[in-house]
Amino acid sequence: MLSDAQRATEQVARQSYGKLIAFLAARSHDVPAAEDALSEAIAAALRSWPERGIPDNPEAWLLVAARRNLIRGLRHETVKAAGRVRIEMAMEEAQERMNADHPPFPDERLKLLFACTHPAIDTTIHAALMLQTVLAIDAATIAKAFIVAPETMSQRLVRAKIKIRDARIPFTVPEQPMLPDRLAGVLTAIYAAYGLGWEGLGDSEKQGSLAEEAIWLGRALHATLPREPEAMGLLSLMLYSQSRRGARRNASGDYIPLDQQDTVLWDAAMITEADDLLRQAGAFARFGPFQCLAAIQSVHAERRRCGTTDWRALARLYEALLIMKPTTGARVSHAAVVARMDGPGAGLELLNRMAERDIVNYQPYWAVRAHLLAEAGDMEYATSAYRSAIGLSSSEAVRRFLLRRLATRLDRR
Repeated sequence: MLSDAQRATEQVARQSYGKLIAFLAARSHDVPAAEDALSEAIAAALRSWPERGIPDNPEAWLLVAARRNLIRGLRHETVKAAGRVRIEMAMEEAQERMNADHPPFPDERLKLLFACTHPAIDTTIHAALMLQTVLAIDAATIAKAFIVAPETMSQRLVRAKIKIRDARIPFTVPEQPMLPDRLAGVLTAIYAAYGLGWEGLGDSEKQGSLAEEAIWLGRALHATLPREPEAMGLLSLMLYSQSRRGARRNASGDYIPLDQQDTVLWDAAMITEADDLLRQAGAFARFGPFQCLAAIQSVHAERRRCGTTDWRALARLYEALLIMKPTTGARVSHAAVVARMDGPGAGLELLNRMAERDIVNYQPYWAVRAHLLAEAGDMEYATSAYRSAIGLSSSEAVRRFLLRRLATRLDRR
């Protein structure tokens, strides 16, 4: 059983990891060194806190310890004396801020986000790099989410971090001329973090808190860039989804699909905030994919007010989304909506057009395909699709739901 000190250490490490790494790496320009220094500090806390007691400010304790580890490590590196002095002087800021007369050290995670999504880094690793450096998600979990071998993901992450160091990638929010292209990568990375937390919601405290961390990053990005409609769209999208958190599981922890959720359990205040953000974004007349995704969620949210879902409005929005961003997820969702309007055959026709390489390991495809095949009365192929969906599910609650649905379908034969 974990002691209070061990639990306190794990909690502050989980909650403050990205903030501490961002502060340390922004001054050293060395993400791996910052990670190593913080890991050593956490290990030291696990050794000393049980004996000496938990410090009044655990986060500050870890920062000071990690700072010392980082400077000590840098002294052993072959760097110019002037560079070492500059680094050490910059790092002194951390200790100075620990004094009562100084405010807490700044949260610079957005700067780290933009560093992780710099054009010098391979775009395919942007989201994964942000997940690990800013939100402390381990490489194995990231690899599973991106359907990549853990060893391959680890190697890619290491190479990207070395690139940040060796290319001296700046830890700054870009100026306006460079912002649009850079912002797209940050938005995608934050949404990837939210998606990972959302899919695991209810199965793991860590993944549940990850969704909340992603929303925090979305709020921070909107506060930093208040006139960027896509930043508003992303935050609106996450709030619409998060508003349904309390309705996604029943008292036994079983998964409840969107169309069967009790809308009374949806968070009305969160929906109102999402509505306001989407309206504000629309005033800029620069409609983008995250605003479109938020608009799709707003149609679903309308069911709380009127009790019905406008499937044709959803179909039109998905058609617009497919023009802007034709992802596998958007195509599968569009097929599901078309099936609600025009029958399972119409939805299956759209699914059949998708390339095998895009859907072979994509769980939502097999779940939708199984449902539509069962609706069409083809239980032989539906059973096979259900088994694929069950095998690809990362959520135990979703697996139980699909198993029950398959059993119910088979009983009706």
